[in-house]
Amino acid sequence: MLTNQYHTVLYTGVTSDLARRLWEHQTHRFAGAFTSRYKTYILVYYKGFHTIEEAIAREKQIKAGSRKKKDELIKGFNPEWKDLTNQFIDT
Repeated sequence: MLTNQYHTVLYTGVTSDLARRLWEHQTHRFAGAFTSRYKTYILVYYKGFHTIEEAIAREKQIKAGSRKKKDELIKGFNPEWKDLTNQFIDT
């Protein structure tokens, strides 16, 4: 999950290559994309899965949840909402 600098917007997505996808978001590779429009470049939550089907199912669960549930998920994983990007790419 990505957020903006004020934590007012959340983006949830699925990828098979998190480092590449973070780079794409943070370099505005797709200028009209949600992450570019809303400046959601801060990685605050991630989870690995064995299959793409599992990942997509979890993505749908998260997207269907309330903002409160998303905030709780992030706080349980990353209480200070620190940017976790540097674990995957050099910024």
